[in-house]
Amino acid sequence: MDMRLFAAGMLLAVGFAAPAEARIICTIVADAASNEILLEKGDCKSRVTPASTFKVPLAVMGYDSGFLEDADEPVLPFLKDYPDWGGDAWRQPTTPKRWMEYSVVWYSQRITEFLGYDQLRDYADAFGYGNADMAGDPGKNNGLERAWIASSLKISPREQVEFLKRLVNHELPVAGEAMDSAMAILERRDIADGWGVQGKTGMAYPRKKGGDFDYARPWGWYVGWASRDERTVVFARLVQDKRRQEPRASLRARDSILEELPGILAGN
Repeated sequence: MDMRLFAAGMLLAVGFAAPAEARIICTIVADAASNEILLEKGDCKSRVTPASTFKVPLAVMGYDSGFLEDADEPVLPFLKDYPDWGGDAWRQPTTPKRWMEYSVVWYSQRITEFLGYDQLRDYADAFGYGNADMAGDPGKNNGLERAWIASSLKISPREQVEFLKRLVNHELPVAGEAMDSAMAILERRDIADGWGVQGKTGMAYPRKKGGDFDYARPWGWYVGWASRDERTVVFARLVQDKRRQEPRASLRARDSILEELPGILAGN
C-alpha cells in the first residue's frame, strides 16, 4: 500500500469524524431605519436565556427609574455574600459603566432589587423583551436574582433585534434621557470601513434534565448596533459550544461577528 495515500486517507477520515466544537445558531442584521432584514441565517426564532445581554434593557430601566444617575453614579460596594465568579473585577466598588464593562452580576441584582418584581416585569413587557417572564426558577422565588441567567426569561435573536431597533430609534416607552444614558455606557469598538459598534456579550449554561448546568455547552451572545454617518444597523449573533473551550463562547460570538460585519454591510 502507498503509505502516503494511506496517511492522506486517515487524515480525511479523522477530519470527517471530528465533531464541530461550536455552532452558530443565528446571525441576524437589520437596518434600524427601514426595518429591512439585511441578513438572517440559522434559527433566529427560538428563545433562549438572554444572559448578560439583559443588562442593556436593565440599564434603560435603571436610568428611567432613577436608580442609575449617570455613567459614574451610583458607586456600589462589593459585599462578601455577593456573587464573585467573575473574579477580582467583581470585588471592586462598581459604577454603572464598570458594571457594563465587567458584566457584574451583583450590580444587576441591586437594580432588580430596587425595581421589584412587578416593575421589572412591567418594563420587560412594555419593551417587548422576549417572554418577559421574570419569575425565576420554578418554586425558588429567585427572579430578582437570576431570571435572566438560564432561568425563566427567554428571548430569540429576532426579538433581540426588535428591542434594539426600538432602543436606537428612541421608541421605548421611557424617557429619552434613559435610553441615551443606557446606550452611552455600552462598550464601543471601531471596525473596518468606518463603522463604530456598541454591544453587549452574554453567556450562560443550559440545564440538564436533572437541573444541573451543562458546562460543556454554553450559549454565547453578542448583540448591539453599528453606525456610520447617518446609518445604523442592529444585529445579534448567538452561538452554542459543544465542549468547554477558551476563549469563552460570548467573546468568540463578539469577535466573529465584528470581523464579518463590514463584509455583510458592504453588500447592503
